[in-house]
Amino acid sequence: MELSVRKSHLLHELQLCQGIVERKNTIPILSNVMLDTDGDDGVELLATDLDVTLRTRCEATVSRAGSVTVPAKKLFEIVRNLPETDILIREDSKGTVTVEAENFHSKLQTLPREDFPTLPELADAGGVPVERAALRGMVSKTAFAITGEDTRFYLNGALFVVKNEAMSLIATDGHRLALASVERDAEAEPVGELSAILPKKTLNEVNRLLGDSDGDIQYSIGESHLFFQVDGRLLISRNIDATFPTYERVIPTGNDKTVEIDRDRLMSAIRRVALLSNERSHAMKFQITAKPRSNGAENAPDGASAEVSAESPEHGRANEVVPIEYEGPDLLICFNAQYVLDFLGVIETDAVTLALKDETSQAVMHPTGEESTYTYVIMPMRV
Repeated sequence: MELSVRKSHLLHELQLCQGIVERKNTIPILSNVMLDTDGDDGVELLATDLDVTLRTRCEATVSRAGSVTVPAKKLFEIVRNLPETDILIREDSKGTVTVEAENFHSKLQTLPREDFPTLPELADAGGVPVERAALRGMVSKTAFAITGEDTRFYLNGALFVVKNEAMSLIATDGHRLALASVERDAEAEPVGELSAILPKKTLNEVNRLLGDSDGDIQYSIGESHLFFQVDGRLLISRNIDATFPTYERVIPTGNDKTVEIDRDRLMSAIRRVALLSNERSHAMKFQITAKPRSNGAENAPDGASAEVSAESPEHGRANEVVPIEYEGPDLLICFNAQYVLDFLGVIETDAVTLALKDETSQAVMHPTGEESTYTYVIMPMRV
């Protein structure tokens, strides 16, 4: 194999492969990216860790067709540090590949092409269109709620449900649940219902492929794999073969106490107060009152307020009072501060609505005015 490729073209595709390749070297070939040519003006790049696979392509002038596997990280680092020029990649006869550009010359060790895993074939159905901006937004609002515990592998991903009228992405770690939904184009081809658990790594890699472009991507489900076609690239992922929890039952419907808070003020207060929270539990108390405070503080709110407080034996205590819109009885509830910050960090509205029942029941948070598109359920901690 011998080809010439522009540095900027190859670098972009190699960068997309970096999150895929296996770095632990349990199977050496998984640390390599395969470069494959068929004589056309282009080179195909393949990277896999057996669970997630990326197939992409960039323009190149091919002098001799063939395929070779090259250490993905080293090739990326070499290309990244080269000037913007044409790069010559040539397979030698002694298990090495030459990489040259201007006055630079290097040789990289290769591994047998035959050792590279066989990739699953794209599902015959061709896929359904998914609007990329909508998917990008749903990923940002849910991925942080996916658990990292291997013992509950069915929670190591997010449930992706595509229906005729809408699509939803749901993630939970058992302590919180994030549900983001988007309406689908009424004129789109009917799909019935497609449902699959997308692994967290798959979500991250799909999100990288989406970029800032517009338009639809193609999504399809095979027998045991999921396929995402994005701008000529193909991401293949194993489907998590498990039953996702019945998330509808987790979302409470009887929370009759509603608190409306300015998003930026709440987020800033929590960030300051959480500095003195317990480093393990991140516990934060939320004292809600509808009556004006009579503590004589110079800048105390005139109306309803929420006192955010945290303490730890090692560091001390902190509290801050935030004005709220609330009519109801006083209520003291405790949350994981980081869980609340995760939610506040991805919403775009000026205000956030908190729906409560009591101190021990699940609370519901959502961007004010967007109850139907984004729901965040959070379990309280013991006060």
